[in-house]
Amino acid sequence: MDYIYMITEDRMIISLNADLDHHLADEIREVIDKIIDERGVKNIIFDFSKISFMDSAGIGLIMGRFKKIRGNGRIAVVGVNPSIERILQISGLHKIVKEYPDVAQAAKKMQGAKV
Repeated sequence: MDYIYMITEDRMIISLNADLDHHLADEIREVIDKIIDERGVKNIIFDFSKISFMDSAGIGLIMGRFKKIRGNGRIAVVGVNPSIERILQISGLHKIVKEYPDVAQAAKKMQGAKV
């Protein structure tokens, strides 16, 4: 499986097991949007610890989910390597997405946090 996800209360954690390209981004986008709409997820954590590549489709995936939950929740990324960090910086996503070292720290910061 290219990714797995877990939902806890209003938080969704997506652990990627394959590089985030347009094929995977399209699939994940559909899953996330459905879960946001049906289960009221407000906070999303993307775990990049097992991947080394993300293209522009990954940027679009994160930006689109940010717009979808803006005002109600937050997005965080964890396990970011230098290559993906550079993409986050160049794209400007680092201004709207919080980065944490691991899922546990991101989840703790998001729990009960005001938007």
